[in-house]
Amino acid sequence: MNYVELTVAVEPKEQGSDILIAQLSELGFESFVETEAGFTAYVQEEDFSEEEIKFTFGDFEAIFKIEFTSKIIPQQNWNKEWESSFQPIDVEGKCYIRAPFHEKKIGFSYDVIIEPKMSFGTGHHDTTQLMIRQLMLLNVKNTSLLDMGCGTGVLAIVASLMGAHPITAIDIDDWSYENTLENLAKNNINNVLVHKGNAQILEGKLFHTILANINKNVLLTDMTVYCHSLEKGGNLILSGFFVTDGDEIIKKAEILGLKFKDEKVSDQWMMLHFTKE
Repeated sequence: MNYVELTVAVEPKEQGSDILIAQLSELGFESFVETEAGFTAYVQEEDFSEEEIKFTFGDFEAIFKIEFTSKIIPQQNWNKEWESSFQPIDVEGKCYIRAPFHEKKIGFSYDVIIEPKMSFGTGHHDTTQLMIRQLMLLNVKNTSLLDMGCGTGVLAIVASLMGAHPITAIDIDDWSYENTLENLAKNNINNVLVHKGNAQILEGKLFHTILANINKNVLLTDMTVYCHSLEKGGNLILSGFFVTDGDEIIKKAEILGLKFKDEKVSDQWMMLHFTKE
């Protein structure tokens, strides 16, 4: 399965990028990277429609100046692009996320090696860092944990290094499934069970902590399943959506009987933490 890289230039950049990224996330785009002129966005090739994008952007042409191009990124090209651009990430001075070609840095509690193959969740995106920051506030040692929509497996790896056990990681994407297995091996992690599939896999399973860094529509659709799969006293930590979507997520969680615990925001992206009483 290939991905499409959409390169968008927008003026004014800050306001325009926020609005257009929100629109693209509704169209299934999974990851966004800021550029000098705007941003790049990534979506699976089967979900890409240039006509749909033209129609969506057309609603804002009276407000913003928008230009975009697209190209297919085959799987074999991803590692080369990744290696040329990736820089290590420091999360709260505790978690250091690096590629295999970077040297280990001392002084960090958690050293994580990630080499994605068109799988998202490298640690660079605000939502991944929000999830890691919140995870590091928890005591997950010897408790069950689910990384839903695992991408590269980075959250499952950090949780394992923190002592969580057992851990389950699930993603619907072939590359994410394979890449999570590869990254687990690179980090010598052997207590994570990886599945390829969706929330249906959770039937009959219970977890003390559920991490889900996915887009808003999937979260709203699957939150009932997450709630049923969460132990009493457990934690549900969500991200992958904008601040403007927060009220809708909170309302859904409250309907399900979940209790709001915490929130964090980074560059318009949001993390919400709920507990099951």
